[in-house]
Amino acid sequence: MFTGLSGRLEEVFRRLRSRGKLTEENIREALREVRLALLEADVNYGVVKDFIERIREKAVGETVLQSLTPGQQVVKVVHQELITLMGGSQSKLTMASQLPTIVMLVGLQGSGKTTTAAKLARRLQKDGRRPYLVPADVYRPAAIDQLKILGQQIAIPVWDSNPTAKPLDICREAVAAARSRGHDVVLIDTAGRLHIDAAMMQELKLIKQEVAPHETLLVADCMTGQDAVNVARTFNEELSLDGVILTKLDGDARGGAALSIWSVTGRPIKFVGTGEKIDALEPFHPERIASRILGMGDLLSLIEKAEEAISVEKAKELEKKLREESFTLKDFQEQLQEVRKIGSVDQILGLLPGMGGMKKLHVDEKEFVRIEAIINSMTPAERENPSIVDGSRRRRIAQGSGTQIQDVNRLLKQFAETRKLMKRFVQGGKKGKLGGAPWLLR
Repeated sequence: MFTGLSGRLEEVFRRLRSRGKLTEENIREALREVRLALLEADVNYGVVKDFIERIREKAVGETVLQSLTPGQQVVKVVHQELITLMGGSQSKLTMASQLPTIVMLVGLQGSGKTTTAAKLARRLQKDGRRPYLVPADVYRPAAIDQLKILGQQIAIPVWDSNPTAKPLDICREAVAAARSRGHDVVLIDTAGRLHIDAAMMQELKLIKQEVAPHETLLVADCMTGQDAVNVARTFNEELSLDGVILTKLDGDARGGAALSIWSVTGRPIKFVGTGEKIDALEPFHPERIASRILGMGDLLSLIEKAEEAISVEKAKELEKKLREESFTLKDFQEQLQEVRKIGSVDQILGLLPGMGGMKKLHVDEKEFVRIEAIINSMTPAERENPSIVDGSRRRRIAQGSGTQIQDVNRLLKQFAETRKLMKRFVQGGKKGKLGGAPWLLR
């Protein structure tokens, strides 16, 4: 996400930082390039104009120009203004004091409302909530069935909507049922249209008036750029939104919608979709996104992802094996699987400071598949003790995994080097410094 914009900005600020002293002309030249980068990223023109002006006012001041590191100071100003541009701080869901909290999802057809409803339900479920899904889209074929299937996959109940019933009746009855069954959050998946029309808006207004949702959230496809911003403006004028959920952010190299919505509508982005999996919905943190855009990484998000993906019990078990030097190829395979739960290697690198802009670094995800195939083709004894893998065994393993003998040799060499590295790491921590040792495991 934001790769195009991030690359351009990193280059601009690299040149600024390389100068020992900055002049107003240096800053004006840099800001012209920033302005072009933002416009090419499909950021709203008015938003770009105000953004650049605010930076100019702060960057040409005496505090920046006379500082020992003027280039760094300009980056600091841009970082803070980017945070402000996206709302300043994380905006969370408002939970009602009297349950259930009702969340109404609205948006155009194709924006991903139904999938997002399930993703949001899954996130709330992981937070200890008891969500209830309501399929109120009686117009799109199979929309009700789609939500029921998604609900089954994540073990969350779905109201048994009658396709012939009116959306307003469905919502009224479903909310009453959720309240009587003790659910604390109701997520209503409303119908969309291919474009905004008066009939759709009137129906949504009636539902909102009847069920009085605590949160009305627009689901918008950020890949549509300024169209998503215009849709957000219209929906906000008609329905008075409480926030926005942007889908497909992982596939958006520009990021214009994410950088424009708050300034144009005054409504915060609350969540972003970052993939197709049911868990791929993340809270929107303006300060973290700003850091990613400027190539500063996002270690907090990386740590949170790792904590979600890898259990403490497994980390402790692995630490014990490292201490006892009983780490096997089977453990090696499990660790690769744990890391892959966090995300692709490219996604992980993008969260590390200074790594997001490494365009020349290409990681072949198929290598993980080859490694697993090789390990799966070994016998239990070979996984426990790779030293017994001689020439004939290597040929058998290569044939069974559909790889080359060289691939098997490379894996065995990598594993041996990994064990040596871990052995040195453990020995260095035996005096009580290992502590939560495997930060790389959690």
